[in-house]
Amino acid sequence: MNKAITDGVVFQPPSFADGLDVWSSEDGTPGTDTYDNAINALFVPADQDFGAALEIQKVDTTTRVRYMGETPILPGCYLLVTARVKCLSGIFPNVRIGAWAGGAGGTNVLGVVQTGTTKTLDTYGEVVEVSAIIGTGARGGVDMVWGTEALYGHFGLDLTGPNGGVIRIDDIQIEDVSSAFLGDRLGSVDVLDYGAIPDGATDSSAAFEAADSAAQGREVYVPEGSYFLASDVTINNRVRFVGSVTMPDDKQLLLAKNYGLPAYEDAFGDEVIGFKKAFQVLMGFSDHESLDMGGRRIRLTEPLDMQAAVVNRTTFATRRVVRNGQIQCDPSADWDDTTVTSPGTYVTSNPLQLTDVTNAASVEVGSLVEGAGVGREVYVAAVNKVGRIVTLTQPLYGAAGTQSYTFRRFKYALDFSGWDELSQFVLDSVEIQCSNLASGILLPKAGTIFHVKDCFITRPKDRGITSAGTGCQGMMIDRCNWFAGDADLDVESRTTIGFNTNANDIKIRDNRIVRFKHFGIIGGGGSSISGNHYFLGDGTTDGVRKGGIVFASTNVKAYVTGNYIDNNFIEWTNEYEADPDFADQLTFGGLTITGNTFTVNDVAPWFRFIVVKPYGPGFSINGLAVIGNVFKSLNGSIDRVEDVDTSFADLNYNTTRNITFEANTFDGVTDDTFNPIRQTHEELSPQQDWFVEFAPRLPFGGRLRHVEAVVPVGPIRDGADAIQYDTPYVSLGQGVGGSQARVSWPAPMKGTIAIMARMDRPD
Repeated sequence: MNKAITDGVVFQPPSFADGLDVWSSEDGTPGTDTYDNAINALFVPADQDFGAALEIQKVDTTTRVRYMGETPILPGCYLLVTARVKCLSGIFPNVRIGAWAGGAGGTNVLGVVQTGTTKTLDTYGEVVEVSAIIGTGARGGVDMVWGTEALYGHFGLDLTGPNGGVIRIDDIQIEDVSSAFLGDRLGSVDVLDYGAIPDGATDSSAAFEAADSAAQGREVYVPEGSYFLASDVTINNRVRFVGSVTMPDDKQLLLAKNYGLPAYEDAFGDEVIGFKKAFQVLMGFSDHESLDMGGRRIRLTEPLDMQAAVVNRTTFATRRVVRNGQIQCDPSADWDDTTVTSPGTYVTSNPLQLTDVTNAASVEVGSLVEGAGVGREVYVAAVNKVGRIVTLTQPLYGAAGTQSYTFRRFKYALDFSGWDELSQFVLDSVEIQCSNLASGILLPKAGTIFHVKDCFITRPKDRGITSAGTGCQGMMIDRCNWFAGDADLDVESRTTIGFNTNANDIKIRDNRIVRFKHFGIIGGGGSSISGNHYFLGDGTTDGVRKGGIVFASTNVKAYVTGNYIDNNFIEWTNEYEADPDFADQLTFGGLTITGNTFTVNDVAPWFRFIVVKPYGPGFSINGLAVIGNVFKSLNGSIDRVEDVDTSFADLNYNTTRNITFEANTFDGVTDDTFNPIRQTHEELSPQQDWFVEFAPRLPFGGRLRHVEAVVPVGPIRDGADAIQYDTPYVSLGQGVGGSQARVSWPAPMKGTIAIMARMDRPD
C-alpha cells in the first residue's frame, strides 16, 4: 500500500527553495513565527552537499523547524521523516526529528512521543542524517506511535543542546513506508497496475518488469489469472504468485530474491514445469549456485530431460547444485524400455565401433549393448545414422565378426545424456523414488566431478546410475542409500545394477546398498571405494552370489578399504579388451584390498570372496595387496577366500609378482591364505631331501616361486643323532602343482625347520 499512489495523498513538504514562510520556528501550527526574514536564518540556493538548503543559527534551548502544512496520519499508514544536516561553525548542537501531533479541533494529542532519537554533531561539514517513523500502530521499528487520535502532524527537526552553532539543513523528506509493516497484499506492487493482462495470450513481460522496477524492495504481486511472458523476465524484488505464468521453452524467468523450487511451482502452477524452469535459470544465470527444492516432491510420468530444460546450452563447467527434495516416478508407458535388435560387424582393430548396423537410425544413445562376446555394462556412446556406425563405451572381448545385437534403452528419472559435457554438478539430499518403474540417473556424455551425495536411490528398475560416456570422470558418490527394484528376487534372478563407470578417478564412499545384482561395474582406473556397506544376498540356502564390485580391466590402480562386503565378492576381469589374450598390455595389478569385513551365509563351500577372471590366456597378477581383512562364513564353511575363475582361461603362475596376503582373519574358512607364508616342517627320521608342502594355503593355488628364509628350530641331527651345522639349499616349484619346496642337506638329517616362502616374485 502507498497512499501517495492509491489515494493521491501528498506527504512530501515543499523545498526550502519555494519559500521559508511555510516553515515555522515554533510548533508549526497556524500563526506561529516562520523563518521568512528571520534574523538567525537564511536560504542557501546551492550548497555543495544539499543543493537548496536552510541555514540557521541555534539561539534557543530547543530550536525548531516545522512544516506548517498538515501531513495526514491515516490508519495503517506509516511515514518515514528524514532530515540531513551539517554544522558549519560554532558549538556543536544535538539534532533529532521533531513533530507536533494534531487531533480533532487543532489540539495537540498529549501523551504520545513527538520526538525521535537524538544524534550529536561532532565534525564540521560532516553530513548527518536523522530519521524517525511515525504511525498509528505499535509495531517494531516505529519511533512515534500516535494511535488513531492523531489526524495530522507538523513535521521537521529539533536542535537541542548548546547554542551558537551554525547549521545547514537539507530539504526534509516524508515518505510512506507502510509496506515495511503490512503483509499480504498491503504494500505490494500489483502487476495489473502496470499493464499485465491475465488472458494467457497477451505478452505481459514489460508489465512484470515495470512492476518490479516500481517495487523498490516491496513485494511484486501477481493476482489470479494466467499471464503469458514472451521474453526473458527478471524480478529483482520478492514476488508472490496467486496467478501463474506461461513462457516459451527458450525464455527464462529469473526470481532473484526468492529463487527456489517452491516459488517456481507457484509461478508456473505445475511442479514439473516449475522444476524445469528453475533448473533453466540455475544453468543460465550466475547469481545462484544451487537450486533448493524446498523439500518438495516432484511426480514424474516420463523421463526428465535435464538438457532440454535448458535449451540453449549443451556444455557447462561451473559448479551447480540441486538439493533438498524428492523425485517420484508414477506409472506411465513412457517408462518402458526401448529395444532395437540389429546385425552389426565388429573388428578388434576398431574396438569402439560397430559398423554396418542395419537399424542404426533407431538405436538411441545411452542404450545397453547385448550380444555374444559383449562385456557387462557396455553402452552406446554415439550413433552415426547415415554411416550406420554405433560407437561403444568399451571394447567387446569376443565379438569379432558379424552378429545380431540388442540395444536396450532404459528410461531414467533424471536424464543428463543430452549434455555433451557437464562438469562440477552436484545432487545433494535428493531422493529418487524410481518405484521399480524407471532407472535413476543417466550421466552426461562427458564431464568431470559429477557428485551425488546424501541421496536415496530407491527401487530403480534397471540401473541406479549409468555412464554411457565419460561423464563419470572423477565422479563421487557419497553417503547415499541404495535399494534395488528387484531386491525381493533371488540373486540369480536379479538384473538391477547400482552403477557403472568408464572413466577414471571415481570415489565411492560411505554408501549403504541393498540387494542389487551387482553394486558397481568399474571400467576405469584410479578408483577409491571405502566405507560402504553393500549386502547383496538372499534367503536361499547354497544360493548363487554375484560380484558386488566388478573391476572390468586389468591395471586398476584402485583400493577397496573399510567396506562391509556382505554376501557378494570382488570380481576382477579383463572383459573390456577387444583382444583379451595377453600380449604386451598391462596384466592384472594395482589393486589394494585392506581393512574390509567380508561376510557370507548359507552358501556352498565353493563360494569365494575374491575372484580373478581372465578372459584370455597368459595373464598373471602383478600387484595385489590383501591386508587386514576379516573373512567370515556363517551357517557353513567355505573352502578358501580367493580363486581364479577359469571359464575362459587360467592365470600364468610363473610370472606372478608382488602379491601380499597378510594380517587377515579367517572364520568359517577351511584353508587360510598367506603370502608370504610361514610354517614349520619336521622330519622324524633322517632324510637328505625334505619336501615342504605349502598347498592349499598359497593364494590362487599358485606355484612356490621364492623362499625368503629357512631357519632350524632346535638342533639338526644326522643318523647318529649328532648335531650338525650344515646349511641346506632349496629347490622351488616341486610336486605336481609346483607348491612344494625341496630342502636338500649334504647328508640325511632330521629335525625341525621354520620356512618362509612366497608364490610370487617380490621384486
